[in-house]
Amino acid sequence: MKYFVEVAQEGSLSAASRHLHVAVSAISRQIAALEEEVGAPLFERAARGMVLSEAGRLLLAHARRTLMESAAVLQQIASLQEAPRDEIRLAASEGAARGFLAEAMAVFRKRHPNTRFRMHVATPGEAMRMTAEGEVDLAVSFSVAPGRGVKVLHSWRTPVYAIMAAGHPLAGRASVTLPEIMDYPLALTDGSSTARHLLDRVCALDGLTLEAALSSNYSPALHVFVRHSDAIVFAGYMSVASRLKPDGLVARPVASAELQSRNMQIQVMEGRLLPPHIGAFIEHVKAIVDEIEAHQP
Repeated sequence: MKYFVEVAQEGSLSAASRHLHVAVSAISRQIAALEEEVGAPLFERAARGMVLSEAGRLLLAHARRTLMESAAVLQQIASLQEAPRDEIRLAASEGAARGFLAEAMAVFRKRHPNTRFRMHVATPGEAMRMTAEGEVDLAVSFSVAPGRGVKVLHSWRTPVYAIMAAGHPLAGRASVTLPEIMDYPLALTDGSSTARHLLDRVCALDGLTLEAALSSNYSPALHVFVRHSDAIVFAGYMSVASRLKPDGLVARPVASAELQSRNMQIQVMEGRLLPPHIGAFIEHVKAIVDEIEAHQP
């Protein structure tokens, strides 16, 4: 199974051989034996490498789950002989990573001090792929469309808010409109963010033109720029809730149905049996996000 997954990911026997430090002939024999066992070819041999067949695609998801669950069981067995060291690998949107996840991990470690985390900040599409392919145990990410190979355990509606300095002329409003916002400089994230994706779509529908006074893929710079000017940046409330008051910022809802259509999700690999420590962390994150959601304007 391990050889099969590696060939599927690398796309060739030679690439899998280099990565596994195993002879090509040995990997080829194992793949042939597996194909004989399942009774169908798992790959289509092409000039450009090994391409999964329909049977291979079906087996790949099962193989990834099997390897992850086997590793989890071996880790639990090892913990019987020594202090447990539970690892949690997660992919997260930048907003979630900066907004509440780091604190959530710190609090969780106080209760479970042997837990280790590995977090990768990724776009929503990349986070979903990493989860489906078993590179991470879970994703905490914004989403605007359903994905394949993942199961959504929890989901929250996360509208896009207008973030501005507390002394901004629009800060006293209960909500703001896009035409009102356009009268002020804009600090915009790049096109990989879901907030920017939705914003571009709304402006195209409404015939509005976005002109950035500052654009960047680094949101902390945008927030500093906004704090010291009359500019406005767009973000989810969950991403900025903990930093609003310390940074002298406020979040105001935007009167646009399209900007309400985004969700934050906790995703796991479809069909995977989660180890107890990962399930406990997911419930811990859910409780934190539920609390933030209950207080958003």
